[in-house]
Amino acid sequence: MAITVRVLTGSEIGAALDDLATLRMTVFAEWPYLYDGDPAYEAEYLREFLEAPDGILVAACDGDRVVGAATASPMHAQKAEFRAPFEARGMDVSRLFYFGESVLLPGYRGQGIGHAFFDHREAQARKCGAQAATFAAVIRPADHPDRPADYVPLDAFWRKRGYEPVEGFVTMLDWKDHRDLAETSKPMQYWMRTL
Repeated sequence: MAITVRVLTGSEIGAALDDLATLRMTVFAEWPYLYDGDPAYEAEYLREFLEAPDGILVAACDGDRVVGAATASPMHAQKAEFRAPFEARGMDVSRLFYFGESVLLPGYRGQGIGHAFFDHREAQARKCGAQAATFAAVIRPADHPDRPADYVPLDAFWRKRGYEPVEGFVTMLDWKDHRDLAETSKPMQYWMRTL
């Protein structure tokens, strides 16, 4: 069956929240996030993210099954820890669009779906008058014991899309890794491009 990638709106978003929460927990359980997710937290996080004005959810569907998704919304609608590196430097966050997760099940990777996720989110950002788009990616040490030997970071893909890491733009987010007993802070590096 053909994969369709489209923006969900209105009641479609609400109907997809459980699938997206499960998808986030599945994909982020992998390296480099190693996230030990909680369904209740996921549903609340996603609801809050997607209730932001002009926020969108882009879904990749195999028939009726959601196999991938990406979110985006204006940076000014994000939590303080997401805005902090920009506000600390006096940047106008009302001119930025924040790209949240981009998650896709392994069997569907390498088919151009990731590019479609960026295309839709960048189009929404431009439509809303944003001058730049940004996202954050976790920084893990190269010698981390859970790093797969064959891991290839997404840096080359992001650079091909025109994004570059922004020197010194790092925020800290807390979550629980699978082997940990409690949440710990992880550094998140911002990448950005002009639209």
